[in-house]
Amino acid sequence: MDIKLRSLLEEKKATILTSWFDAIMETYPADNTGFFKKQEDRFANPVGHAFSQGIESLLGALLEEKDLAEGLPFLDDMIKVRAVQDFTPAKAVSFVFKLKKVVREVLKKEIKQDHLEDAVLSYEAQIDDLALLAFNIYVTCRDQLNQLKTDELKRMTFTLLKKANLMYEIPVEAFEHQDTKCNI
Repeated sequence: MDIKLRSLLEEKKATILTSWFDAIMETYPADNTGFFKKQEDRFANPVGHAFSQGIESLLGALLEEKDLAEGLPFLDDMIKVRAVQDFTPAKAVSFVFKLKKVVREVLKKEIKQDHLEDAVLSYEAQIDDLALLAFNIYVTCRDQLNQLKTDELKRMTFTLLKKANLMYEIPVEAFEHQDTKCNI
C-alpha cells in the first residue's frame, strides 16, 4: 500500500470508522438505527457490538495489509448477524463496499491534492477481495440455516405423524428374506 495513503487512513481512522458504522446502520430500518448506535452493551445490542468491533478489526487488517483471514473472525460474526436477518445476499454483504465510498468521502481533498487515485484503486481492490470473502461466508451461513430448517421440519413432521398414529414401522425381519436386487 502506498505510504502516503496508509498514513492518511491511519490519521483519519476514527472518522472512517464512525462514517462506516453509520453507513452500515443506515441499511437497517430507521426505528432500529438509534438503538444500534446508542446501546453499547454487547448482550443487549449484539448487532451494534458485532459491527463496531468488526469494522475496526477489518480496517486494521486492511491497513496493515495482513492476510484477510486474520480479519475473518470478525467478518464471520458480522455476516452471521446479517445471514439470520431478512437481507438479500447483495444487501447482506453491501456493508463491505460502503467502506470504499466512506474512504473516498473522508479523503476526497487529499486524494486529489496528493494524486493518490492509483493507490486508492489498489486499496479498493483489497476491499473487493474482502467482499468476496464476505459473500462466501454468507452463502455458507445461509446453507447452514436452511439445513437447520429442513432438519427441524423433518423432526416436526415425524413427531406429528407418530402422534397421529400414521407412522408405521416395518420390522427389520421383513427385509431379511427379500431379494435385494433392484430392477430399474
